[in-house]
Amino acid sequence: MRASMLIWHRVRAVDLVGACRAFVSVSERGSFTVGAAAARMSQSVASRRIAALEERFGERLFERTSRRAVLTPFGRDMLPVARQLVQAAEVLLHEAEAAKAKPWRLAVPGVCSTAGLARLVAEARGAGVTLDLRVAAPAQRRELVHAQQVRAALLAVPADEATWSVPLGLAGVADPGTKRVYLETLRIRRASPGPASRVWIQPEDDVPHVRDPLTRLRDAVGLRPAQLVAAADLTTAAAEVLCGHDLLLCSPAQAEELALHWRPIGEIALTRGFALAAAADGSPQPVAARLGDAIARCLGADVRAGAGGGATV
Repeated sequence: MRASMLIWHRVRAVDLVGACRAFVSVSERGSFTVGAAAARMSQSVASRRIAALEERFGERLFERTSRRAVLTPFGRDMLPVARQLVQAAEVLLHEAEAAKAKPWRLAVPGVCSTAGLARLVAEARGAGVTLDLRVAAPAQRRELVHAQQVRAALLAVPADEATWSVPLGLAGVADPGTKRVYLETLRIRRASPGPASRVWIQPEDDVPHVRDPLTRLRDAVGLRPAQLVAAADLTTAAAEVLCGHDLLLCSPAQAEELALHWRPIGEIALTRGFALAAAADGSPQPVAARLGDAIARCLGADVRAGAGGGATV
């Protein structure tokens, strides 16, 4: 009895499917040597697995008096069921591989560079995830995940809800020569030559938790309403900044890409926050855990902040 239990535990250790695969392969080829090779295992392993099955069943599967692997009547009865189990296992493995290869559609912000997005896709493949990226504005990303047109989205959220955070500041063509840029220095004075400098907000930052504090600061320091402009797209905003004395609200990485001088805002600390939110039929945690650092690099956030997490939509 004790020997029987040990053998059965051995069957479970090597897995019942593997034992049945050895049994089916040997029976179909009439040889332990040929059958084991076809099942991609050694003859000794195939023999041990079949012996363990026989011990568990309490009946012989093969005649031991023949040089060939000849099925016993019991073995012939068990063969169709064992074959079904092996086939079912192969279907299961195939479906598992197909599920892993299925693209994970992710809505991402337009502030990510092409190179950053390409690296994210490449790193995801290395982690066993096939990404299908959909670039969209903040409101569109939220709509996409609500409508389940994507499996998940990187939502724009306030700093206290963010998994990844990116500092925002002001960038311009000229080096300000200071560690910070104060919005009050843009206030129009009688002696000021030329038109008033404007601050351009790109679509990614045209969200309440960024736009509203900046608007209140504009009013508090006495700037004109027209000095704070929400751009239709980043290209338009960047072009206006490159042509004159305007400033762009952006991240340090974006400023570097545009060859602009970036400084934090003196009166207020603004942050571009992101959280991964999944559609109703899934959870973002597995992907966030595996790709947290890669997402952080793509967003231009601190890699240490990309520990994973999710947002409720």
